[in-house]
Amino acid sequence: MVWQDLDPVSFLWDFKDRIYHVDCKDTKKRMHNGRNGRMGSHLAWADPRRGWDFISTGHGDVPWEDAFRMLNTIGYEGPISVEWEDAGMDRLVGAPEALEFVKKYAFDAPDAAFDAAFSTK
Repeated sequence: MVWQDLDPVSFLWDFKDRIYHVDCKDTKKRMHNGRNGRMGSHLAWADPRRGWDFISTGHGDVPWEDAFRMLNTIGYEGPISVEWEDAGMDRLVGAPEALEFVKKYAFDAPDAAFDAAFSTK
C-alpha cells in the first residue's frame, strides 16, 4: 500500500469489518532522487535503482504506531504476524528484530476512556 501512496491506517478504518488477520510487512520508498520510480519493480530486490522495496518491519515507511492504535480503535482481536522480507538484511538478524518491534506496538487498548480512569478512587 505504501509504495502505491495509499494510507494503510485509513484502510484499516475503511475495512474494519473485513479484517481477520494482520500481516506486518514494511516498505521503503526511494523515489526522491529524480531517477527512481514506482515502475522500477522489474529490477532485483534491494537494487538501489528501485523506487521502493520491501524492508524489515520497523525500518520502512509504514506508520506502525498509528496502525496499531487504529487496530485498537476498531476492536481488532485477531492474529498479528510478521511477514519478514528484506533483501538487504540477513533474516536471522531482521526477523527477530521485526518481531520485537511489533511486540512494542501491539499494545492493548485501555479498559476505560482516558477521563474515566481519573474518576475512580
